[in-house]
Amino acid sequence: MPNRLQPICPIESRLPPPDPEQIPLRTLQFKRALLHELRKGNATKEQIRLHNLVQQLPRAIIIGVRKGGTRALLEMLNLHPAVVKASQEIHFFDNDQNYGRGIDWYREKMPFSFPHQITIEKSPAYFITEEVPERIFKMNSSIKLLIIVREPTTRAVSDYTQVLEGKERKNKTYHKFEKLAVDSGTCEVNTKYKAVRTSIYTKHLERWLKYFPVEQFHIVDGDRLITDPLPELQLVERFLELPSRISRYNLYFNATRGFYCLRFNIVFNKCLAGSKGRIHPEVDPSVVTKLQRFFHPFNQKFYQITGRTFNWP
Repeated sequence: MPNRLQPICPIESRLPPPDPEQIPLRTLQFKRALLHELRKGNATKEQIRLHNLVQQLPRAIIIGVRKGGTRALLEMLNLHPAVVKASQEIHFFDNDQNYGRGIDWYREKMPFSFPHQITIEKSPAYFITEEVPERIFKMNSSIKLLIIVREPTTRAVSDYTQVLEGKERKNKTYHKFEKLAVDSGTCEVNTKYKAVRTSIYTKHLERWLKYFPVEQFHIVDGDRLITDPLPELQLVERFLELPSRISRYNLYFNATRGFYCLRFNIVFNKCLAGSKGRIHPEVDPSVVTKLQRFFHPFNQKFYQITGRTFNWP
């Protein structure tokens, strides 16, 4: 095992202090309306030239984990005036056809931004796709990588629930979660089931660590992002070396949805899509326990590698 997998100091002590002079935030806040017009395709070539706007390759990527809260994290980071998000999942590095189109095609998929801003994209499939770490390394070996995780069994059930909903929309039947997650022949956890495999976080992370040092990763607590998002977002600000600008003002709890919504300014608010927070089917408690026991040693190794510990079973 490479040296990069040695234990490191806790995450809070290794984040660099932000440099408040790094980014002209007041200017960026003022010009956000222009960027909004650009996203809608309403800005002219003259405006682009006049404001020195560019399409930049991302300096940070949310690489996973599927059903960990990647969309919520991206939308919340977009509250920061120095951050610009790619609205769609680009799937450049995990899709051979897209990757074959080249880096210029990828850049053209990025939003217009001011040179001092950081562009961020998210494609959760990156985390589990074998070719992706090397491909991203070839683009930028110093890129910052964000991974948002939830308790692995809960995440697996959430993954199943999304697929189940898609099947039901097409009037198709689907196996129960228990039948997919546990091999009926051996009564052991079925590691061939993708929802289970994705939740073995350490297995995927070790592949990434062949290319990137652990300091280039930041682990976000997806469960905490739902219940108390601000502390998690402040940790990400520090990791990205951004001045602290996201505050309690920007986040308000919507009791109807059961989620925090985003307040950009006095007139513009945004809540996540209604598909977020699907109700999970009831799962046999013995299967839940079996999965939790299965994931436990992998979780312990994940804590050791990343320096971030969770209260998972």
